[in-house]
Amino acid sequence: MSLLFINENKATIGVEANRCFVKYSDGMKKMVPIETLEGITILGHAQMTTQCVQECLRRGIPVSYFSKGGSYFGRLQSTGHINAERQRMQCALYESEFALQLAQNIISAKLKNQAVVLRRYEKSRNIPVGESLKMLHICREKIPHCQNIPELMGYEGQGAKAYFDGLSMLVEPDFRFHGRNKRPPCDEFNSMISLGYSVLMNEVYGKIEAKGLNPYFGFLHRDRERHPTLASDMMEEWRAVIVDATVMGMINGHEMKKGDFILDAEEPGCFLTRDGIRTYLSKLEKKFQTEVRYLGYVDYAVSFRRGIALQADLLVKAIEAGDASLYKPVEIR
Repeated sequence: MSLLFINENKATIGVEANRCFVKYSDGMKKMVPIETLEGITILGHAQMTTQCVQECLRRGIPVSYFSKGGSYFGRLQSTGHINAERQRMQCALYESEFALQLAQNIISAKLKNQAVVLRRYEKSRNIPVGESLKMLHICREKIPHCQNIPELMGYEGQGAKAYFDGLSMLVEPDFRFHGRNKRPPCDEFNSMISLGYSVLMNEVYGKIEAKGLNPYFGFLHRDRERHPTLASDMMEEWRAVIVDATVMGMINGHEMKKGDFILDAEEPGCFLTRDGIRTYLSKLEKKFQTEVRYLGYVDYAVSFRRGIALQADLLVKAIEAGDASLYKPVEIR
């Protein structure tokens, strides 16, 4: 299976003879057999023909749209996956003990995964980040005792601040940053993780929607207009594991350079260049395809992408049983 990433504004995407093509402004043409196509991601203002749109809808191939800076706009997807009965069950659990317990499980796993990532780079860089690790531990210890979602999110926020403070100390000096910032990202590190989180959001969104769940009915994240809160819930356990680890590895491994970023006068903020996006998305795609043994309920290695789908299956089981303990978030070692 293959994914298409298009980040040239003047590109055209179409279909001919059971193949999807991308025609670039310089005349170059890329062809992909449409039966192997798993999804199309467009960054910027590439054009898609009506025939291609119809073929994607017919075959259930999702098309995702992002700004050139990586902000997620939405996706084009067939409605064949909708399961109204399952969504009613999902909605009924919003204001319940299920929601709090699920949120506690997810945030506890997120904090643990953040600590593991910090320890890995603390060891490889030989730079102590004990204060950040201590705060993550304190926050994680508080999670089981939280009485409501706002209290839980308070500890999640404290942990996130400590985590990013630690990452800033461990990243290459030229890429140091001052906390998390977005909309727009103000530095290279935040530019990369913002785009990475958008790509991860898109992956999670597609997997939970394919299982008949509503991406906009979350449990941890409270209802927000036009925001897929369930997708936000389900990506929390994967953020550090997939995106942050990839960004740290690329920067500290000197795979990204200062020249891969630009400060845009028309759109304030720091953004990846076209070549920078291509390099980063290629690495991120390899990460999604990497096979690991992080899922405790299967005795074989699965790719990160497959792992996200299996976690969506697990969430469905938990929702249908009304038992949040059935959902086991991913925890790395």
